[in-house]
Amino acid sequence: MADFYQNGIITNLHNLTDRPLEELEKELISFSRIRPMSLVLPSLYSELEGPALDPIIEEITQVPYLNEIVIGLDRADQQQYQHAREFFGRLPQHHRILWNDGPRLKKIDALLQQEGLAPKEMGKGRNVWYCYGYVLASGRAESVALHDCDIVTYDRSMLARLIYPVANPGFNYEFAKGYYARIAEHKMNGRVSRLLVTPLLRALKKVYGSLDFLEYLDSFRYPLSGEFSMRADVLNDIRIPSDWGLEIGVLSEMKRNYSTNRICQVDIADIYDHKHQPLSADDAAAGLSKMSIDICKAIFRKLATQGEVFSNETFRSLKATYFRIALDFIETYDNDARMNGLQLDRHAEEKAVELFAKNIMKAGEHFLANPMETPFIPSWNRVISAMPDILDRLYEAVEEDNS
Repeated sequence: MADFYQNGIITNLHNLTDRPLEELEKELISFSRIRPMSLVLPSLYSELEGPALDPIIEEITQVPYLNEIVIGLDRADQQQYQHAREFFGRLPQHHRILWNDGPRLKKIDALLQQEGLAPKEMGKGRNVWYCYGYVLASGRAESVALHDCDIVTYDRSMLARLIYPVANPGFNYEFAKGYYARIAEHKMNGRVSRLLVTPLLRALKKVYGSLDFLEYLDSFRYPLSGEFSMRADVLNDIRIPSDWGLEIGVLSEMKRNYSTNRICQVDIADIYDHKHQPLSADDAAAGLSKMSIDICKAIFRKLATQGEVFSNETFRSLKATYFRIALDFIETYDNDARMNGLQLDRHAEEKAVELFAKNIMKAGEHFLANPMETPFIPSWNRVISAMPDILDRLYEAVEEDNS
């Protein structure tokens, strides 16, 4: 159970009483008459064959307040797409699958490429971007939640708590970020958030001072969670990174577009576990190694847009500062784990910190060598300006695929 303490500059909505799910859902049904709700599920086809997605869908079939479910399906051939239609067909709610590898959506992508507006790489960011485009095209939702499809500890109360802040007409929040304790199987997880993001933000404060953006990011209890919700009007002007910087990029965009009193974070689960990425210490293009590089680049890019200057010397200082802070955090987490009877491998933790320190330099070198890089997918407002009928085309393509 969380306490009531409000840390940082972002409102915390705690789970203080384990309020019955039936009460939350009753309110959400009432809210849905004013603010219809949509759920976006970005999924790889392989997740249909994994241990998590089938129980997730069984839980979602019982959700009474959703007006729409949008499933983004990646890496599926025609036979696999047909299987996905059967798999998701049990959903009683209105739902649509975006077959991203199908000929109709590939044609849409080719049209966007001709205008230089298409996502530049495959991945979750691209999937989410197209799903958000369809949500705008369908016009069935005022509030939209998104969560991953590999959560092995899922129950529908997570969704209820996640979407509540942006669905309640009495609240003024445009965006809610889910958070939770990354504890499962008597182990403390969440290495990238614990051992990279938080120590890196603290190190950046030492090198650059207590900047508003750093205070903002450091206010989030779990900045890398893949669970967030927003009002549908947010979707028009948000620019989504196409790489592993998605979560940091979305937070950055919310800070750019909205006052912090329109942003909150909400406690959605006591226990959370999902598919774990390998460290991939020998491959900077895979696993947590690539994730850490992409996250660092996302943070550096945002600070650069605010006028902060980076150089090889500042990156060396940043790496050294980060390394010392991260090692101190390992002792803190080790003590926390031991007091709670959890397992924590200090050797593995230090190996992760050593890799992350190297990757801060790699991210910095990439940042300095590619000053014209534009990793963000354009906002839908820009795309619509260039191609006024694009949402109609996207909507028709998805409807034809699903007919």
